[in-house]
Amino acid sequence: MGGEVELEHPIDSDVDLRVGAQRRELARRHAPVLVAIAFGGGLGALARFGLTLLLPVLPGQFPWATFFANVLGCLLIGVLMVLITERWTVHRLVRPFLGVGVLGGFTTFSTYAVEIRGLLQPGTVGLAFAYLAGTFLCAMLAVITGVSVTRAALRLNTARQEVA
Repeated sequence: MGGEVELEHPIDSDVDLRVGAQRRELARRHAPVLVAIAFGGGLGALARFGLTLLLPVLPGQFPWATFFANVLGCLLIGVLMVLITERWTVHRLVRPFLGVGVLGGFTTFSTYAVEIRGLLQPGTVGLAFAYLAGTFLCAMLAVITGVSVTRAALRLNTARQEVA
C-alpha cells in the first residue's frame, strides 16, 4: 500500500493518518513533547531504580521502595501541578517533561499491581491487602497534601510580599 497506514477509524477527526502530509505534520508538532517525556521518563526510572537499590524487597515482604516511590511521586505531582498551573508561566515542555516523564517514570503503579499479585500467597494475603489499600490511601493523601501545602505556602508568600 505504498507505506500508508490503514486505520479502521481516524484517531482525530481533524487528522487523517492515511494522508502522509497530515501524519508528518502531526509528528512535527508532537515530536518535542514525546522527546521530553522520554528523557524525563528515563531520569525518573533511574531515580526509582536507585530507590530499589536502597530498599531491596524480598518475597513476602512489604515493598517499601515501590510504596515510597508512588507516595512521594504523588506528593510531588500535587506540588508541581499547583506551581505550573497556578503560579508560574513555564515552557510548554516543562509539564510533559516533569509531570509525565520524570514523575511518571519515578512512580510505578504497574509494579505495585505485580507486587500485590506476588503477595497474594498463603501467609501474605493480609499484607497484600494492606499494601493495596495503604498505597492507594497514602498516594491520594499525598496528592491532596502536595496541592494544599503548596497553595498555602504560596498564599503565605504573597501575604508577606504585600506587607513588605
